[in-house]
Amino acid sequence: MGNDRFGNALDPSVGFARGRFLTDSAAEIRRLRHAQAIAADVVASRGSEAIGVFTGNPRYFPLKPEDLDTYCEEWIGPGLFAGELAEVAITHFGGGDTVAVTNRTSAGIVAAILALSDGRPVVSVVPDGDRSHASVVRGCKLAGVELIEIPGSAVPAAALVEHRPALMVLTTVTSTLARLPDAQTDVAISAGKAAGATVFMDEAYGARLRPVLYGGAESLTMGADFAITNADKAGLSGPRAGILCGASTPVLATLAKASELGQEARAPIAAGAMRSLQKFDPEDLRNEARDGQSIADALAHAWGADVVQRSDLGPMLDEQDVLKRVLVMAGRKTANIVPAEATAAIGMILLRDNGVLTVNTHGAPGGRVSLRLKPTAGALDAVGGVAALVTALDRAAGMVAERLDDGAWFEETLFGGSR
Repeated sequence: MGNDRFGNALDPSVGFARGRFLTDSAAEIRRLRHAQAIAADVVASRGSEAIGVFTGNPRYFPLKPEDLDTYCEEWIGPGLFAGELAEVAITHFGGGDTVAVTNRTSAGIVAAILALSDGRPVVSVVPDGDRSHASVVRGCKLAGVELIEIPGSAVPAAALVEHRPALMVLTTVTSTLARLPDAQTDVAISAGKAAGATVFMDEAYGARLRPVLYGGAESLTMGADFAITNADKAGLSGPRAGILCGASTPVLATLAKASELGQEARAPIAAGAMRSLQKFDPEDLRNEARDGQSIADALAHAWGADVVQRSDLGPMLDEQDVLKRVLVMAGRKTANIVPAEATAAIGMILLRDNGVLTVNTHGAPGGRVSLRLKPTAGALDAVGGVAALVTALDRAAGMVAERLDDGAWFEETLFGGSR
């Protein structure tokens, strides 16, 4: 993949540069564990209302009290709520025959690739200028198959036939919220079907963001074989889970592989995902979008419109632009940290000092390392509003600028020393 703007080699499996501190997935887990401890300290000292979640993922557990000894019972529960789950999921996706739940959307994607790639290349169609989710890359690596990534505006039907893919993964909205227009989605699905591929829609965000904010088509009305969405994104409250829906053959094959690998959702998670779908209100998503735009407006004024990338749910600052700003604050041109370490350190400071919880502290290993501020319900109020949030971000960036050569400080900030 080459180098970033600072000359750091990009890790092709994750798309960003590794550094002295965030060297691998194990280091990212150490960072996550430290962030969880920091969040616990904030709650212990200031109360849970002091935490504002800006990941775009609320991750509540919307079970009812009566669910605990009925639906959550591992042997009988899944049979009790199977009909309810199928009804609400099929309605949510706009079609389908069968529903299944995995413990994460990433788990469902990996399981689908392992179950359905058949030793042949997997074609991944993504919005122009973006890339496949890390789970697609890792799923192909685990399956030992080639990943062929194609931008949505350039899906060549003839080339798809030449590749003989058994599976096409179609990402309509990426984790940076880049969006594939429905017209391009239609073309890609038709091309995939013509090539004989099973078409799988990664609708983690798209199942709601496209129809609610853009008036787009519901997922399974577009001709794909099956789709998956997150139970905790774009207006859904959690828990973290992947909800699969579609034709029985690919859904059940994916569930079988997920079960072999211990990736299927157990009864309490599946019941929680069902409750999340049942309580979905499109207005919640619209409110998240409005809050996100208010942050983007303020940040564009403070940091410059040229570096603030706007998504439907809030602003994103490329990790390289963040490190560049830190270097300007420090009066320097070079640094011995990589951009991912700059955004991670800023995230830790925001969490510790201001209760701002982001993917830069709580993201999964291999996730995007850009600085993203996608507010969930009540997040802005928890941190004192938009102006307070921008001030806190400026302060955190300044603290990193002051410590660029202090390796011990980065070690403590990211990992908590021996904690």
